[in-house]
Amino acid sequence: MHTAVQAAERARLPLVSALLAASLACLAPFAALAQAWPAKSIRLVVPFPPGGGTDTFARPLAAKLALQLGQQVVIDNRGGAGGTIGADVVAKSAPDGYTFLVGAVHHTVAPAVYKSLPYDLDRDLLPVTGVAYVPDVLVVNRNVKAGSVQELVALAKASPGKLNYGSSGNGTTRHLAGIIFGNLAGISLQHVPYKGSGPAMTALLGGEIEMIFEGLGSAASHIRAGSIRALAVTSPKRSPAFPDIPTMAEAGIPGFESLSWYGLWAPAGTPPEIVQRLQAEVAKAMAAPDLKAAWSSQGAEPGGEPVEAFRTFVRAETVKWGKLARDAKVTVD
Repeated sequence: MHTAVQAAERARLPLVSALLAASLACLAPFAALAQAWPAKSIRLVVPFPPGGGTDTFARPLAAKLALQLGQQVVIDNRGGAGGTIGADVVAKSAPDGYTFLVGAVHHTVAPAVYKSLPYDLDRDLLPVTGVAYVPDVLVVNRNVKAGSVQELVALAKASPGKLNYGSSGNGTTRHLAGIIFGNLAGISLQHVPYKGSGPAMTALLGGEIEMIFEGLGSAASHIRAGSIRALAVTSPKRSPAFPDIPTMAEAGIPGFESLSWYGLWAPAGTPPEIVQRLQAEVAKAMAAPDLKAAWSSQGAEPGGEPVEAFRTFVRAETVKWGKLARDAKVTVD
């Protein structure tokens, strides 16, 4: 019996060797693909107009990746519909490693608030890695006679429904932030949606609206210039970049926390070797002193985490913001 088993094992060896060789042969083209990529310019679709939070972080990252990869990395702004137009562009792009989405937290809200989307976030887009994580900040224009959150609340209570807050679009986290803030503070605010946080900030600076919730990164330069007034950050702790701005809890609105974050997605079907290579290149970029300093000056934490860690995070955010949207009864046709 022992001899029979040995004979059987010897007979299997050629088959095992052949299968192993075939497996290695199959893997070889993928390894070669990752090494050869990129062979031409890469497009990063930013689904908001220039000047907003997503754009603020996408452009320096694109410049750094271009240096590392030796190819042009082009920003393509496709704003509108709370970022879903740009997301759809990427979802329908060829999965060849030359088109990626620089998306944001807003994309995890969209499935819950839009009655129909032309793409499926889970099915059509692959999370790659994070780009930046930054608190939101409540800012008002200089004409608003409120130097604190409580003064703003008192102003809103004195004129119910008269104060306007802008957002980067219907169904975005900034839209929800205004609803949640109004509920917690017991005030009525009018929502004015824009096609991105860049246009919303322009409206705030021009006095068209009284307030917005904005990512600290894109609001930073305006706060430092004194052209807008920051009342509170939405993080659990104060931002090291702006230590004088209180948290919402310190300002008298406990239980209000939100985080703006930005990340990269690829069209479904993009070769995993290219996805892993891009993640590694982003992590390398995030470790560069100039990019670290730029992120820090805007109160942002760098991304670059492994693919699976980012995918787990995106799934959790989709559940969290979906519940908040349904609880707030926010829907978009």
